[in-house]
Amino acid sequence: MTPMLAVMSATHVVLVAVVVLLLFGAQKIPQLMRSVGSGLNEFKKGLKEGEQALLAEATPPPAPAETTPKHE
Repeated sequence: MTPMLAVMSATHVVLVAVVVLLLFGAQKIPQLMRSVGSGLNEFKKGLKEGEQALLAEATPPPAPAETTPKHE
């Protein structure tokens, strides 16, 4: 069994694009793409913040500096 995307030809892609254009209209497509883009940016930002939080948990805190008493 072959994957579904491997079987799609240029004709299929054009047909899907036409159907999307008919369903959403020419004015809604840029808004839809902007929403998808901002959603992806928020997702990437969340991944980066989560990764930083995990790294912060895994890194042990620095050892306190030793202080030696000064004798005059």
